[in-house]
Amino acid sequence: MSRDEHHGDVAEAEAGWAKAAAQAGTELRELTQVDELGTLAATLTEIWGSSVPMMSGELLRAMSRAGSYVVGAYSDGRMVGGCVGFHEEPEARALHSHIAGVLPGQVGRGVGYALKLHQRTWALKRGIATIEWTYDPLVARNAYFNIAKLGARPVEYLTNFYGPMNDAINGHDDSDRVLVRWELQSPAARAAGSGRSLPGASPSDRAVHVALPDDIEAMRAGDHAGARAWRIRVRDRLHPLLAEGWRVVGFDRAAGYHLEPPTSTGDTR
Repeated sequence: MSRDEHHGDVAEAEAGWAKAAAQAGTELRELTQVDELGTLAATLTEIWGSSVPMMSGELLRAMSRAGSYVVGAYSDGRMVGGCVGFHEEPEARALHSHIAGVLPGQVGRGVGYALKLHQRTWALKRGIATIEWTYDPLVARNAYFNIAKLGARPVEYLTNFYGPMNDAINGHDDSDRVLVRWELQSPAARAAGSGRSLPGASPSDRAVHVALPDDIEAMRAGDHAGARAWRIRVRDRLHPLLAEGWRVVGFDRAAGYHLEPPTSTGDTR
């Protein structure tokens, strides 16, 4: 890629996140000061409803100083969300997005979308080609956001990745996660970055689907056994498919994950 092409990509990405932030009514900024990093630590803990800090202000201070991605989202002068990521090994040219969240009362405004587009721009400026992160594969709204909205692709199933997590979101469940990879120059990422609809994938005759519950978080609060059964069901289905090279090429709320076999050409993104 030429220097002019790189500058053009960054400029397009800048315009994309700025538009998304304006539509969400939020201001995004990198955080460097002790007080604002402490506010981010408190905000993340509030989002997760945890009895212990998700990340300390001291750790965030060190990460910011070391050149990691540490960003807060503000609405009417109040922090309503944030995102933190760190560099992977140099050869990978990738950023690992460790945590991102928005306060419950702010969900659905597009703040999370603006944060991810900002993170994409930040990475492109630094010559980073890929962002990776994990999410709970049972949470349908997050699966939709990551796959259908951003164009990221699940690449690995990680069983009980963090160990049991005692917070309002995870509800003492095993912390199974799916690792997703966001190729920042892919057609899907470019479309997401400029606010366009992502290209769809036509299913082949070998495609399979893995369904999810409508709202696993509500189920965890009232039906722990049912939530546990869903965890095992999806783990037993999705884990081997990803391990065998099946590709998640789409997600919809009715059918769940849409997977194609390794030899299929169903994904054109």
